Amino acid sequence: MSVLFFHVMRYKQTDPDNPNNDRFILYKGHALPSSATWIEVGNISRFDLLSRRKIELDLEDHPTLSRLPFLDVQPTKWLGQGLGAACGMAYTGKYFDKASYRVFCLVGDGECSEGSVWEALAFASHYNLDNLVAIFDVNRLGHSGTLPLEHCIDIYQKRCEVFGWNTFTVDGRDVEALCQVFWQATQVKNKPTAIVAKTFKGRGIPNIEDAESWHGKPMPKERADAIIKLIESQIQTNRNVEPKLPVEDVPHINISHIEMTSPPSYNIGDRVATRKACGLALAKIGHINDRVIVLDSDTKNYTFSEIFKKEHPERFIECFIAEQNMVSVALGCSTYGRTIAFASTFAAFLTRAFDQIRMGAISESNINLVGSHCGLSIGENSLSQMALEDLAMFRAIPNCTIFYPSDAISTEHAVFLAANTKGMCYIRTTRPETDVIYTQQEHFKIGQAKVVRYSVKDQVTVIGAGVTLHEALAAAEELSNQGIFIRVIDLFTIKPLDATTIIASAKSTGGHIITVEDHHPEGGIGEAVCAAVSMEPGIQVCQMAVLGVPRSGRSSELLDMFGISAKHIIMAVKCILMN
Repeated sequence: MSVLFFHVMRYKQTDPDNPNNDRFILYKGHALPSSATWIEVGNISRFDLLSRRKIELDLEDHPTLSRLPFLDVQPTKWLGQGLGAACGMAYTGKYFDKASYRVFCLVGDGECSEGSVWEALAFASHYNLDNLVAIFDVNRLGHSGTLPLEHCIDIYQKRCEVFGWNTFTVDGRDVEALCQVFWQATQVKNKPTAIVAKTFKGRGIPNIEDAESWHGKPMPKERADAIIKLIESQIQTNRNVEPKLPVEDVPHINISHIEMTSPPSYNIGDRVATRKACGLALAKIGHINDRVIVLDSDTKNYTFSEIFKKEHPERFIECFIAEQNMVSVALGCSTYGRTIAFASTFAAFLTRAFDQIRMGAISESNINLVGSHCGLSIGENSLSQMALEDLAMFRAIPNCTIFYPSDAISTEHAVFLAANTKGMCYIRTTRPETDVIYTQQEHFKIGQAKVVRYSVKDQVTVIGAGVTLHEALAAAEELSNQGIFIRVIDLFTIKPLDATTIIASAKSTGGHIITVEDHHPEGGIGEAVCAAVSMEPGIQVCQMAVLGVPRSGRSSELLDMFGISAKHIIMAVKCILMN
């Protein structure tokens, strides 16, 4: 840390948000004592360090980005994620900013058991990220005991080299040796550098160095004074060391207020899959702002993100089948406000990256996730690819905006709204083609539902989104032929939910609500609506959702088999009115 912060890295101490600064990612756990470095830099006070863990202070054992702005990315201790975020920063620096700043990531040996570390190693090598340096702190001890490789640094070295990294081994306490390898890293082109540093926990402290059972524990006060005196006796100079200033060559960019320069080009009645409309919208927004980027996990020919790749190949990042790393790279790309990142894959595959998603939200990162092939409506595709729990997953994420567009027009608006929204956004798209139901002049707002069919005779409010909205509209048409009228609501955003429109419609239709969704009942639209109306007297909600484990089949057959088709909506309406 001393060598990095006061000899190697270039940054402005008084301006931690300066985009020209070198980046440092600290992800290994219980590394807060390294905050002594931040005291010397001037970011925190000695009082704060000694008073950590108290609720009134921002300094925690695992620092949080939103509370400590001098941190570059998410909190420490969420092991296995830091190197992927560092890859995103380095990719942005090399290919988008084309700037001089470098990225340094401190990796613990314990977290090297996480597969996401090796996903990141493969990514960095494939894209020749020679502005990235990973320092592996090999101290052989984990949380509860020794680690598998202990101090076999030659194995760490071989593994990194096999992944295509320029690799050095070094004594992690040898200042001169560290200065040398960090300099050598700057001379290597087209390869990332790994520095495998052999270290010892509690180095130099009698009876504690390299000992187990001291993980995350404070030193007893009666021993601390003697240890401090021992350390002070080894200090050879009191000279203040100033970090080097950065090279100021980062281009000025603007990623705010991205406007739709022309309305969507679809007409009512056109049949377009929302996944395709999303791909077209991403390509369109890419022409409006050259900082829009798209990340993919080898699904571009199914999600239609390949349209963006064709039109903006220099801003398309193929992450291959490594969804955890894809999300981490997106988080890294979005730091310092350098890009508007959209990461696109099958919604079911995003469940693999839930850990990265929740930590990105904790860091208040601005990224957009697109999940396609949702629910039963994917049809003959394997049931393992039917995302039926993604809404529950994203509804649990704090400050996450969830879009669930029902046609091509609303999908294009969702993409533009997401690009302009702070925090995390999720866009849920579907596989089958559906009718365009909105005009080109329709406007959409976050948290504002659309009442797409209504009359003064309406007796029940039916709420849908995506494919189930079209089932609800079909049901409404059939019921009207029988003299039964229902109101149909398109939610557009599941979070935030338009409770005002829902409650007003329910009160106008006898307090009757039916929710119908291509999702499991747990955590989905039905539960969201129930929560919204829970304090309103006289409103009852009938939830229609996918129960049990589905199977492959044609989309229409599956919607019918699992009770969310127009036929079942008609039956539910009649049952409510009979009772």
